[in-house]
Amino acid sequence: MITGIVITLNESRNIVECIQSLQKVCSEVIIVDSNSTDNTVELAEQLGAKVVTQSYLGDGIQKNVGLDYATNNWVLSLDADERLTDEMVKAIEALDLTSTPHDAFAFRRRNYIGSRWIKQCGWYPDFCIRLYDRTKTRFADVKQHASVQAKNPDRINADIIHYSFENLGQLFAKPGRNFSGRAAKIMYKKGKRANSFSPFTHGLNAFIRKYIFQRGFLGGVDGMTVALSSAINSYLKYAKLLEYQRDPKVLENEDFNKVW
Repeated sequence: MITGIVITLNESRNIVECIQSLQKVCSEVIIVDSNSTDNTVELAEQLGAKVVTQSYLGDGIQKNVGLDYATNNWVLSLDADERLTDEMVKAIEALDLTSTPHDAFAFRRRNYIGSRWIKQCGWYPDFCIRLYDRTKTRFADVKQHASVQAKNPDRINADIIHYSFENLGQLFAKPGRNFSGRAAKIMYKKGKRANSFSPFTHGLNAFIRKYIFQRGFLGGVDGMTVALSSAINSYLKYAKLLEYQRDPKVLENEDFNKVW
């Protein structure tokens, strides 16, 4: 028996398909909602999911909230914009979770922009642990880029789908609005500092890594776009960190207690 857990904030466009996907292999689904103002909660409850309300605490911490409400040892964690493929459903059904020596299983993830599957730039196979035994492991209690801290995971050679971005505009908008600002705040609070070359060098390194070493050049326009987006995100992260160091007015007006 498996418990599905999803964290949400205004996911009315995604939550129905996500829950229906989980219900193919899960006996219960728990939604940990961060005070959505749309009808995410209503839709989830209509599908029989249990909803827990919790103001957002950060990625890993938030994903662990649902563990206290789970009745099964095995947990399947999906984001609202992720789906199980039929191939993955069959692979999970074939597992013997009562006797497996593994404490977790990693899935291949297909990342999409719109309806386009991006196979370069490190976006595939993008293995990530999604199924785990909560009595043995859980997500790291960190606020950004959390992962399950399994000691003996195994890989399942099947895919889940991740609708990463609806379009290219969203791909470029998110780094400036969310990711880079959060990262800069976290780095500043940890005492990390940048110099005048940091934004350029980190941005350039990010582009080279995505476009050359992770073969973004094979992905045509989409490969170039993903590499540029990664470069911009990295550039902005260090530019904002440098701004905190150089501009007292910006620093004074920033609330570092509200990273999220």
